[in-house]
Order: sequence, then C-alpha cells, then structure tokens
Amino acid sequence: MSWLSSKSRPKIKTSIDSQIEVPDNVWKKCKECEAILYHKEIKDNMYICPKCNYHMTMPTEARLKSMFDEGKYEKIVLPKVEEDPIKFEDLKKYKDRLATYKKQTGQDEVITAAYGNINGVPVVVAVFNFEFMGGSMGRAVGEAIIHCVDYSIKQHCPFIVLPASGGARMQEGMLSLMQMARTTMAVNKMNEAGLPYIVLLTNPTFGGVPASFAMLGDIHIAETGAKIGFAGQRVVDQTIKQKFPDGFQTAEYLKDHGMVDVVVDRKELKETLGKILKVLFTARNMK
Repeated sequence: MSWLSSKSRPKIKTSIDSQIEVPDNVWKKCKECEAILYHKEIKDNMYICPKCNYHMTMPTEARLKSMFDEGKYEKIVLPKVEEDPIKFEDLKKYKDRLATYKKQTGQDEVITAAYGNINGVPVVVAVFNFEFMGGSMGRAVGEAIIHCVDYSIKQHCPFIVLPASGGARMQEGMLSLMQMARTTMAVNKMNEAGLPYIVLLTNPTFGGVPASFAMLGDIHIAETGAKIGFAGQRVVDQTIKQKFPDGFQTAEYLKDHGMVDVVVDRKELKETLGKILKVLFTARNMK
C-alpha cells in the first residue's frame, strides 16, 4: 500500500458540502401553472396564485378570519360522534387514519363552525377542510350541519356553509350515505324558519355533498375556478362514453347554465357576502 492511499482525505467543509435544512412550508408549487411560489407570498395573497389566479386550499382559520368583521368570531362546539361505527379496516384501521388526520390538521373533524358578524349581520358559518380526509362526509359532518342549522334558528340568523369535499366517507359505509338525507332535512328547516341559507362552493366539491345540502341553498356562490359536480370528468366520460366540453364542471360553466348564481374571486368574497346579507337582512326586517 502506498503512503498516499494510507492517508485519510482531509475533511474540508465547503459551502457545497454543507446542507442547510429548509422547512417544507417555505415554497409551494401551484397545481395549475406549476409556478414555484414563496409561501408567505401566497399567504399574503389569500392563498391565490399571483401568477395565474388559481385559488388554492385556504386554511380554516385564515378562511374564517377573512370572512368575519375584524376577523373576530366565536367557535361553535360541535357534537361528538362514535368514531368507528362499523369497525372499518382496509390497509389501515379507520381509527388510525382519523388519528393521523387529527394530528396533521389540528382539527377533530372536517367541519369547523363559527358565529359572528359579516357586514354587521350575525351569521353562522361552517367551513370544510379538504385536508381532513378529502373533506369526506361522515356522521360527524351530518351532525355538524344539523347542529349549525339549529344554532342558526336559535340565533335567528343566516347560515353559510363552505363545502370542499370528495363525497361520502367510505369508511362509514351506509351511515355516511344517510347523511345526505339528514342534511337535506336539516336545511329545509331554515326555509321553514324563514332564514337565509347560503352555500359558498369551493374547490373541489363533489359526490354526496353537492348531491344533498350543498346545492339546496337560497343563494349559490362559487369561488373562481372551483370544480363542482357529482363524479369527476374522467369517470363521467368513461361511464356514458360521451365527450363533454372542457371546463363543464367549473364554477364559471355552472353559472352560465344556471346552477350557480354568482362566481366571486376570493378577494371580493367578504364584500359580496356583506352586500347579499345586508339586502336579505333589510328585506326580512321590512316584513
């Protein structure tokens, strides 16, 4: 062995060798235009891509603060339900999945509900978090909608729901499908009480949610570019073997065909809601 090979290589630290740990949430890639964006830039722009105006998923707390006057609201305690009614297990136990999503999102379930004022009008607002099991509707969502309706009637105020969902929660089987009928019956109580029920459709809203309470509003508002439907376009195309026009499940297309009343950019949402609520509130007081 030569003296060269018997010696250890000198340990010289360079800027190339050293690694700086960068937090995962510093940069984010836009799903629409694929631009790499600085997270703070997205946050300051209400989670809208500054390059293409794509409306990204907005965190629940940020959503609520952006809607209520001065960002102030009171959270509504929602009913608890049995977490695993049919003891479901596939690749992972349902209880373990729930525990994982609770840890990731900091929420106990899909819906967060709050009470406060928008443009001076008291309202109840329920927001879906798509990051929690794809916003899927199980018994907890059904109980939450029913509770929010009862709360709105008690406070004699409008109820606004912001769905973002892939549909019913398969891990609860038939019990999840039953929530379609239960939530439909619940929102009918708003009509019987003579109180406004407003739906703000966000991206995406599919499956049993738009097939029940999410398309029964007195007024349907949709965020710019939101995708709304029962089944996804690929599934529809493969099932009925017909080609649909591009964008047929977007908010803009649904507005043009009478399924949505107005499409609103997220930055203009609070102002739009404020005007609608003021008109409804004034009309109610004139009766």
